[in-house]
Amino acid sequence: MNRIDQKLLEDKKLLSIYFTAGFPELNDTGVIIQKLEDAGVDMIEIGLPFSDPLADGPTIQASSTQALKNGMTTALLFEQLIDIRKTVKIPVLIMGYFNPILQYGVQKFCEQCKAVGIDGLIIPDLPLKEYELHYKPTFEKYGVHHIFLITPQTSEDRIKAIDNASNGFIYMVSSASTTGAKTGLDHAESYFKRISKMSLNNPQVVGFGISDSNTFKQATAFSKGAIIGSAFIKNLKENGIDKIEDFVSNIR
Repeated sequence: MNRIDQKLLEDKKLLSIYFTAGFPELNDTGVIIQKLEDAGVDMIEIGLPFSDPLADGPTIQASSTQALKNGMTTALLFEQLIDIRKTVKIPVLIMGYFNPILQYGVQKFCEQCKAVGIDGLIIPDLPLKEYELHYKPTFEKYGVHHIFLITPQTSEDRIKAIDNASNGFIYMVSSASTTGAKTGLDHAESYFKRISKMSLNNPQVVGFGISDSNTFKQATAFSKGAIIGSAFIKNLKENGIDKIEDFVSNIR
C-alpha cells in the first residue's frame, strides 16, 4: 500500500509541511526532511523550484528563485533523495509545475520517484483530461499517486470527476489567492462544509492560508489534514533549520 494511503487511515488530523528543495542552502533538503519527521510531521511536500511559479505567492517564489540560484535541479534533487528511505518512513511528495517534469521526461521522472521512495506528485498545471489521456498509466505503473487540486470556484461536476480520477487525497485550496496571500480561514468555512457534505471517496487536505495552530484547527474541522508552506519557509529564512521542531510543536 502507498504510504499516503497508510497515513490517511490513521485516526488523527494530518499535518503536512511544504518546503522548497535547495532552500535555504542547496544541500539542506535531506536534513529538513529528517528534522520534519523527527518533529512529528505526518507528510512532507518537496517543492521543485521553477522560474515561473504561477500559483505561488512571494514567499515561495523567493525561495524558488534562491534555490535555482543555489544550483538546484531536478536531477540533483533525486540525487539528494537517494538514501532518504533508509531513515524516513512518512509519505513524501513532490509538488511542482509540469514543465520541468516534461523536460526531464515523465516516465524517467516517475521511475526516479519510485527509486527514491516518492509517494505522490502534486502538479497544479497538469489538467485532469491531459493526465487521464496521456500520463495516468505511467504514474500507476510506478506507484506514484497524482494529487489533484480543487478551489472554491471548482464546479460540483468537476469535483466529482476529480474525485473519481484521484487516489490518495484531494488538495483543497482554501481560496483563489496565491500561496501565502491570506491569513485566516474564516472566509472558507462555508466552502469546507459544502465539500464535506459531498461525501467524496477521497479525503481532503487543505492548503493555502494555514500558518499557525488556530488556522490548522480551522482547516481540519471539516477535512483530514492541512498543509503549511509559506509560514514554514518564512520560519526557515528567519530562524534556520535548527528551529524546525519549535515551529512544528507550535502548530498542534
